[in-house]
Amino acid sequence: MHMFDLSPLYRSTVGFDRLGQLLDNVGSFEVPAYPPYNIERVSEDEYRVTMAVAGFGQDDITIEVKQNMLSVTGKKVDKRESKSEFLHQGIAQRAFERRFQLADYVQVVGAELNNGLLHIALKREIPEAMKPRTIAINGRSEPKVIENKKAA
Repeated sequence: MHMFDLSPLYRSTVGFDRLGQLLDNVGSFEVPAYPPYNIERVSEDEYRVTMAVAGFGQDDITIEVKQNMLSVTGKKVDKRESKSEFLHQGIAQRAFERRFQLADYVQVVGAELNNGLLHIALKREIPEAMKPRTIAINGRSEPKVIENKKAA
């Protein structure tokens, strides 16, 4: 693993603090393997995160967005009403927390839990002031010709 010194970046730039923090966190971030997930691009500005959360209900899952960080937390409330004993428990029900760094202007539109899959809909909504715009070029007038007297 290579470590990069980003201190020159901090000394010579203004306003790129978040970029530096992202680069710092990439090297130290361990990717948890549970629960598995997919990230899909639905259209140019729409995305969907799908997580396999079998055994978790709506009351067991918390979705939170703070600044540009999406956090999905699952905690199974122990409801042992039955006195049964598991001989094999293959469906994982351990607590989890999965975080996703969202780009600027990406908003969470909604979430749905269906057949053990949690679908989180995301949409990028760029403000009008930030969208690219075309600037009209004013028409040029013909260059003026200065009358010159004929040399005799």
